[in-house]
Amino acid sequence: MAILAQAMGVPAVMSVEDMQVGRLEGQTIIADGYRGDVYVNPTALVREEFLRLRTQESELTEILQHVSAEPSVTPDGTPMPLYLNTGLVSGIENEVLDAGDGVGLYRTEIPFLMQDRFPGEELQLRIYRKALEAFAPRPVTLRTLDVGGDKMLSYFPVLEDNPFLGWRGIRISLDHPEIFLTQIRAMLRASVGLDNLTIMLPMISSVTELDNALILINQALGELLEEGEAIVRPPIGIMIEVPSAVYQVRAMARRVDFFSIGTNDLTQYLLAVDRNNARVAGLYQSLHPAVLGAIRQVVEQAHVLGKPVSVCGEMAGDPAAVLALMGLGVNSLSMSASNLPRVKWVIRSFTLDEARDLLEQAWELESPREIRELYNAMLEQGGLGGLVRAGN
Repeated sequence: MAILAQAMGVPAVMSVEDMQVGRLEGQTIIADGYRGDVYVNPTALVREEFLRLRTQESELTEILQHVSAEPSVTPDGTPMPLYLNTGLVSGIENEVLDAGDGVGLYRTEIPFLMQDRFPGEELQLRIYRKALEAFAPRPVTLRTLDVGGDKMLSYFPVLEDNPFLGWRGIRISLDHPEIFLTQIRAMLRASVGLDNLTIMLPMISSVTELDNALILINQALGELLEEGEAIVRPPIGIMIEVPSAVYQVRAMARRVDFFSIGTNDLTQYLLAVDRNNARVAGLYQSLHPAVLGAIRQVVEQAHVLGKPVSVCGEMAGDPAAVLALMGLGVNSLSMSASNLPRVKWVIRSFTLDEARDLLEQAWELESPREIRELYNAMLEQGGLGGLVRAGN
């Protein structure tokens, strides 16, 4: 719900406690999706402030529209491609389809979640073909099935005490190769004649997992070639979202074409914080020094072997975090369509040298709060103060 709400630009607040829903009929409610606060029957002063903020937000949105059609290039001429995170093509407005440089993360689990059984190869083929055609000739990165954790299939229940550390992502795909092979075959067949497919594997935690997944992909590719399909092998990459993968990037870089950092899970695992738990949500800080250090290590190791690194987690849509990612040397970003104009404005406002200098200052700080304040101050100084609230 959170992912879909953000993609649609709908304010949403999760895990609200002590809210007596039965008493809300006819009441005035303010939902602050940035701060995570809900106000029931707010005072006149609070209402006035939020009306002011809503007006400010509308004015900012109008300003941002002017940069939507501009290239995503820093003032010193460095391109920073911006891609979209999505999981549904039907119902997406044309201006969204035209935005960005392609799709950096297509969540294939969303079509799975909308079914009452595992979709067969032909149904998946139609779904993926529609996505590839909608954005062609721009690349579309289809992530293989990533269920488990907080994304459970009603027809494939997995009951575990700690689902985030359990059977999820690539682990399910490798334990059920028939599901994985069906999906890979559908992806490869969907790309015939378009050749804009990129495949991404989620939750890789070891080289062995990666090797086993590549064996199955090669098997599917071989089967289709024998069947006479005009298949072209697509670029294949993995998500870096498990801490163990951070320390194996060099070995994995010899096997894949690119990396994409899933900062949501990576932050959660590095900081041992369940981002869905309201009691510890305040400890979930994407600008934590440990998170920035992990990203730096991935980028440096990947670049040694000439492999690009993108970020497809929520950090990519956070204006302050984008400044940090620029300084860290990330090659591209992928985010919800609603965040793309904000991010493009940041990229077009700061040079890479400015981002690197700011990162050096951030390394001297000890707390995530201090780091965020540093980046917020830079946004304010650059005349982009209206973006600060979005990042917080």
